[in-house]
Amino acid sequence: MPAGTYKVERIGGIGEWIMNRGKIPVAEYKEFAKQFNPINYDPDAWVRLAKEAGMKYVVITSKHHDGFALFDSKVTDWDIVDATPYGKDLLKPLAEACRKHGLRLGFYYSQAQDWNHSGGAASGGHWDPAQDGDMDEYLRTIAVPQVREILSNYGKLDILWWDTPNNMTKERAEMLLPLLELQPQIITNNRLGGGYQGDLSTPEQRIPATGTPGRDWETCMTMNDTWGFKSYDDNWKSTQTLIRNLVDIASKGGNYLLNVGPTALGEIPQPSIARLKEIGKWMAVNGESIYATTASPFPKLAWGRCTKKLRDDGATLYLHVFNWPEDGKLLIPGLRSEVRSARLLANGQSLPTSTTEDGVIVSVPAEPVDPIDTVIVARIDGKLVVEKVLPGQAADGTLTLAATMADIHNPNGGDTQVEDIDGQPNIGWWTNDRSWVSWSFKVDKPGKFDVVATIATLATGSKFELVVGDAKLTVDAPNTGSYQSFRTVTLGRVELMETGAHELSIRPLRRQWQPINLRSVVLKPAS
Repeated sequence: MPAGTYKVERIGGIGEWIMNRGKIPVAEYKEFAKQFNPINYDPDAWVRLAKEAGMKYVVITSKHHDGFALFDSKVTDWDIVDATPYGKDLLKPLAEACRKHGLRLGFYYSQAQDWNHSGGAASGGHWDPAQDGDMDEYLRTIAVPQVREILSNYGKLDILWWDTPNNMTKERAEMLLPLLELQPQIITNNRLGGGYQGDLSTPEQRIPATGTPGRDWETCMTMNDTWGFKSYDDNWKSTQTLIRNLVDIASKGGNYLLNVGPTALGEIPQPSIARLKEIGKWMAVNGESIYATTASPFPKLAWGRCTKKLRDDGATLYLHVFNWPEDGKLLIPGLRSEVRSARLLANGQSLPTSTTEDGVIVSVPAEPVDPIDTVIVARIDGKLVVEKVLPGQAADGTLTLAATMADIHNPNGGDTQVEDIDGQPNIGWWTNDRSWVSWSFKVDKPGKFDVVATIATLATGSKFELVVGDAKLTVDAPNTGSYQSFRTVTLGRVELMETGAHELSIRPLRRQWQPINLRSVVLKPAS
């Protein structure tokens, strides 16, 4: 209902946290429920839209941090049936629609943070005496019986999505764990708390640089900047960004949990609908390259991403080409297996291949089938063999180290990652001064090089150290005016006199670092 505004003031942060960020008293917040009447809610249409987008499962917030239940709870009146003029359970018809259309169903439940029920706000901030109480009592009287309700009253559930495990000790988590026996095959995430890791990891609003090897995972992400509806948040990700995010995630072995924040009338915003339909058109052609695939066998690909399917007699590689080769030759670096056939997935056009010292080259048409992502299917017979091939110099001796080719190191939980701004990738979210990036490359034309970087930052006085070979440059990053305004600047000159493998690294100077966005580093032969 507030949609980001409280008492005519726009409240910062994500929309569903407005009660907390605005420090709205419990009694005042409860007044919103008297206006909540989502008469346009059409769960069948929601599920059909999800299916059209190519989605395979749906997760809905049965109860978020404001403690309001979208189902008919018998342990509290703070729910959709008892507190609103709508007066109907929202989850039952959604469960029925998912079963009708063949989508899996999950319920999100905020077990450890509840700003309305006594004792539930212990881990999520506290600003109203009405929130006073004992957390263990809250768990016993609200969370445990409500989780029993959602696991008992809606048929088979596939996912239970916990959240914000603050203050959830092992003993508290074990109050909820026995309830999972009500749905023995259910999948749970890693946010229950108490040391319980569940079945999958859930990086939020980011794509891990290398996925989470050895563990199932899904990135959960918004289409704009907020999970709950916020009337003035128009910072929508483009369809290109969303599709490439999906491909990037699949290429690292993960799933994409993509959010929509419906309005108070129960409608999915039109910008979300438009993007989901556009994703659906791409998936209708290219879904084979996403569903039932596993992670890429290649460490980095300058032109895009790869997903794969292993067969008893070989492998199928799906080459997702974001950057179409101008010379008509797509190098699959380090591929030593024989390519039996290659074709465009969209139209079946056969593509010739040839083997070189650096890998397999696929000859492609002059123009891509799809500017967002054209998929090439390469069939491998026999064992899949891939060797790591380091990027090298161009004919003029220039060496380009792109954001997509960087190895990103987040040793202390940093969020540094590759993102898209205006359709071009850059290393962003670089807020932790312990995070660093590096590139491995080879030199066959030694000499002196000018180091040129394309940077955007709003900060002044951000310092980092660039190390390559025996050279070390201390750089004061320029303030370019915004994190979207990229400027190409010369950082200094280095000397690389030996042929072979080298590494270039960029490390923030501790306590002298402000975030930068980095699009590329280029070594240009010095005149």
